[in-house]
This record gives sequence, structure tokens and C-alpha cells, in this order.
Amino acid sequence: MDLWAAARLWGPPGLLLTLALHLALCLRSAQTSVPPSRDYCVLGAGPAGLQMAYFLQRAGRDYAVFERAPRPGSFFTRYPRHRQLISINKRHTGKANAEFNLRHDWNSLLSHDPRLLFRHYSRAYFPDAGDMVRYLGDFAQRLGLHVLYNTTITHVTLHKARQAWNGHYFILTDQMGHTHQCSVLLVATGLSVPNQVDFPGSEYVEGYESVSVDPKDFEGQNVLILGRGNSAFETAENILGVTNFIHMLSRSRVRLSWATHYVGDLRAINNGLLDTYQLKSLDGLLESDLTDLAIVKDREGKFHVTLKFFLEEGNQSADADTITLPQDDNDNFAMRVAYDRVIRCLGWNFDFSIFNKSLRLSSGGEFSKKYPLIKASYESKGSRGLFVLGTASHSVDYRKSAGGFIHGFRYTVRAVHRLLEHRHHGVAWPSAELPTSQLTSAIVRRVNEASGLYQMFSVLADVILLKENAMAFEYLEEFPVQMLAQLETITGRKARHGLFVVNMEYGRNFSGPDKDVFFYDRSVGHTEDAWRSNFLHPVVYYYRHLPTEQEVRFRPAGWALPRPTAIHHVVEDFLTDWTAPVGHILPLRRFLENCLDTDLRSFYAESCFLFALTHQKLPPFCQQGYLRAQGLVGTESLRRHGVESGLLRDYTTADRLHEDGARRPLGSSRAPGPPVRPPESNKEEL
Repeated sequence: MDLWAAARLWGPPGLLLTLALHLALCLRSAQTSVPPSRDYCVLGAGPAGLQMAYFLQRAGRDYAVFERAPRPGSFFTRYPRHRQLISINKRHTGKANAEFNLRHDWNSLLSHDPRLLFRHYSRAYFPDAGDMVRYLGDFAQRLGLHVLYNTTITHVTLHKARQAWNGHYFILTDQMGHTHQCSVLLVATGLSVPNQVDFPGSEYVEGYESVSVDPKDFEGQNVLILGRGNSAFETAENILGVTNFIHMLSRSRVRLSWATHYVGDLRAINNGLLDTYQLKSLDGLLESDLTDLAIVKDREGKFHVTLKFFLEEGNQSADADTITLPQDDNDNFAMRVAYDRVIRCLGWNFDFSIFNKSLRLSSGGEFSKKYPLIKASYESKGSRGLFVLGTASHSVDYRKSAGGFIHGFRYTVRAVHRLLEHRHHGVAWPSAELPTSQLTSAIVRRVNEASGLYQMFSVLADVILLKENAMAFEYLEEFPVQMLAQLETITGRKARHGLFVVNMEYGRNFSGPDKDVFFYDRSVGHTEDAWRSNFLHPVVYYYRHLPTEQEVRFRPAGWALPRPTAIHHVVEDFLTDWTAPVGHILPLRRFLENCLDTDLRSFYAESCFLFALTHQKLPPFCQQGYLRAQGLVGTESLRRHGVESGLLRDYTTADRLHEDGARRPLGSSRAPGPPVRPPESNKEEL
């Protein structure tokens, strides 16, 4: 029986009841058709996803984290395969400053809880990956982060809506078919798809993600490893002592992190094979483009390397016994031996499969197969409101800085959060407003303590916005330097009276796989040669006006920033301690003074008084203290200065003479007093 039949049966009262039921059913249907909506959706509960969740929660925002596994950090439950991390856990620095210590703690996330520092989870300098899993679990639990575990997002698309923050909502579909709607999508899924090269015989290759990690399985074998990164050398290190030999093949030469100053290149902990290669202990490295090669299998199950065009000339399905091999023409061919195993260790790519093409995350180019297309603000180039965080955002500073690693992206995530706070909630980028007299000390403190500035060198920089007449400044920390032209839009701060940018940089010719970074006289020690500094050191840029987008885009090659009005290099320091009064602070202060056309020294009130008598323009320190009656101390020496300059009457002497005249008889004279002490010298502080 339908609703209208029920109405005829029950009469007018039944009709009213039927209409009410029909309306309720319609409302319920409408409610069930609208997916749950949130302001922020975070994909992935790895380090980057949890770091963003922390900032969102502290700000009181509406968010949820979607994680496919039953706990955070699922990547670290499997990788690295041999379980040793290459991120350092330096538990002792000799200093108590928490910000400074984070410079040498490459595993901790940022939080207000001192218990959530990684040094409490491992004593090892290179920790076990299991400790990272435990740490991330505690981070999410203790901070009460809102994570939806066992929720796999299988598809992401856009839904146009005028009322949405960005003109559209992001619609996420999970493995159960449930949909979730969000205004801002923060993708922190990392790189999870093994990079594979298609060439004849690639089906014989074992992948890093599945090859055995038991050295016993490789005893007495000839092994060929494809790749030249840390995963390749990590695999070689594990079996180095049990194989007959290991050959490593890649299209490019080995890149050593201590030469390139890039933490993603080969680290010393994994480079044992370099020793055995250079000391001629059978192992070796070779360079060749993998797409030019082919692998064939002989009747005994061993593998041979040949050239692709040999297969193209013959039958590609034939075995090694019937196909021409390079050694048939050249009996000195380097890879003429047969291999028992071939292992692929070619790194990882971003998983684009769940994202609808309307999001335009990939252009189809070679580099965009590895990373999504994003701006320097970490926002997608194709979809406003979609941000990429963590390892997947490393295209911004690939092989330049530490943005692909925890000790780097914990700061880029914070920068993205600050951008979102201003864009959607009207909260300006955090800043401290200070008098200009404190400018030098503010810069010195940051370059000696700040971890984000130190780790994300040439990517995140401090920006100092000058106020009118340069009497005060606003200090903004860790701003993405490539977005400098859009600073006012992103931060909500005004740059109308000039600005300084404080950046950390290596020497321009000191990093690269072909550089000899141990050359004699590599260290610069004299302040006049500071611009030649090779090691990481502070560089201060001064601009009279905010650079334009064109100036940022077409900046000089190798420069992190556009050409400034003036630039100052603080000379490198072996201890990375830029506090030397003469070598570091004095040249910096004089540079700032020249830019501002003022004196930034601190003075005693007595000196300020003398400046007021002899100068038209007082130093900022005197203007902010002495002229506001905050710094003048009445001393005998100061009184004498006033009397001797003729600006003050010597009332003490006049009163004394009057008293003496009243007591002494006419004609008597006053005994001479002690000589007048000359004025004290002006006291100044560096």
C-alpha cells in the first residue's frame, strides 16, 4: 500500500500524517545524500600528516586524518627493508636550548610536549625503524589527534560549489564507498610506488620492496643491483660479506651527500661498497642508461646483460645461448660475467592513481611522474586548496635542501599551516614587533638558534619588515623565499618601508657530485672574504621594496633570492657559532646601519645626552629611551657635562657661594676646592 492509498483509507487526519511522513523521508534522504563535511582533510598519518594534524588541532580547526593502516607510520613498518634509518638522532649537543638541539634531531616532530622528542625513544645515532613507528603512535595518541584508521581513500575528485572556500569541495571516497567532503585537502601520502624501468628482461628483476633481506640467501652468488641511491647501497651493505661480488649499475655517477650537501644522496653509513670497489675487492660501479640494456636468461638460470639492439636484430624471446652478447664483439666487456640475482633499487614515485584527472596533479612530464605539480607555497598548480606535504612535496627543493625529510618538512608543514590560517581564518603570520635598536641582536639570535632556518636553508628564510622611519620592525620566521613577491597576500603583513631577508646558504661552488670539498684552505676566516664562505653561513639581503614576481622568477642563476639593494655574508664559522663580537656581530651591525642610515649601538643615558647636544639625528636607542625619559640617570658626571657646555647653570656652586658669603666676613675669600674632574668618556656597547 502506497502513501496516497493510506491517505484515502484513513481520511483527512491520515492525509496529514502521510504528508508528515513523506516530508520526513525526504529530509532523511537529503541528509544521507550529503557526505560528512570538514574544513580540512589530511591524507596519510605518517610524519607529515601527523605534524599538520597537530597544528590544526592546536588552532581548534575542524579536520580529520585518513589512514589506511590500523596505526600511524605504516611506511616505517616495512621500510627501510633493513630497518636502520639514516636520519641522525643526536641526543647530546652540550647545549640546553631546545630550538638549537632540534638542528641535530632529525626525527622529532614539533609539539609543545617535551616527552615527544625522539631522543626518549632510541639511544642509537641511526635508530631502528621500529622506534619511529612507536614514536608516531605515541605522538598521535598523547596529543589526541583525530585519525580515522583502516580508512583507505580510493578516489578523490572535485565538486564545484560557489559557497566553498576555494570554489569547490574535495570529495573523497573510501574503500566502503562512503564519501567525505572537505574544503581543503592536505595530501601527505609520501612516495609509495616503486620506480620501474621498462626494458627487455625486466621481468627477471627482483624489487627492493620484495627481495629477501636474509644474507644467507645470497651466499656465493654474483649480484647485480640496478640503482645508485641509499636503498641500493643499503641492500649491498647487507650482503657485502657473503656474495662473490656485487656490481652496481646506474645511468649517473654516485652522488655523495658530504659532497653535494644533500641528505638524500648517498650517506656514509651505507657506502661500504665504495671501499671494496676502489680497493679492488671484486665489487664495482658502472654507469649506463638502463633503457639501452637488456637482460637475458641462459639455460642454467643465470642472467646476462646485453644491449637492446642485439635483441632487436634477433628473436627477443630467445635465451642467452642464441643471442649476441657484447663480449662476442668485445672480449673485454665489463659485464661479461653471468649473474645469479638482479635487484632493482630505483627509488619511489608518488601514487597518482586515486586522484581524478580534474585535479591536474601531473603534467605527464618525466619529473612529474615522481612528484605532484606544486607551487613554492606547496599548493597544487592545478587545484586551489589542495596542498602536498612531506616527502611528496620535495619537488620544491629536490637535491637542494631537506624538504623531503622529517627534519625539513616539519617546518614546511608549519609554513603551510600559517598560510591557511591567514587565508581562511584571518590570522596573520606570527611576528614579533621590536625597536630597531634590537635588530642586530634579533638576527644574531636566530642564526645561532633557529632550526627551521638551518635545516631548510635557501628555502625558508626569516623576513624583517621595517616600519616607518625604520624605528621598529616586524620579524617573521621561516617564510618560503620563492613566494617573497606574494608576502603581503600570504602573511597579512605590509612591506611598505623596506625589508631584510635572513637566509642560510652554502658557497655557490661548494656543492656537487664532482666537487672536492676537502681541498686545502677550504675554510674562510677573514671578514673581508666572508662572501667567499663555502660552508653553511648566514646571508642577509636588503630590499628597499618588496621584489616583484618577475624579479623572483628571473633571479640570477644559482641565487636563492632576487638581486638585492645590498647583501651581507656573515663569515662561516667552524663551530656554526656566529657570536664573535669582532668577526661576526660588528660587520653585521655596520651593514645594517649602512642600509638604514642610522646608528644601531646601545648607549648609556649620558652618551644619549651628548648626542642630543651635538647631533640632529639621534640613534634609535636614544630616541626610544632617553627622549622618552626612560634612560636618563642623574649623575654628577652628567651634571658637569651640562654645566661645562653652558646649557645648565651651576646651581650647586651658586648656592654654596651664597651660603659662604652669609657666614664669612667681608673681604674674606673662599678656600680653593678640588679641581673639576674632566667628563667621562662616552660609554658605548657593541
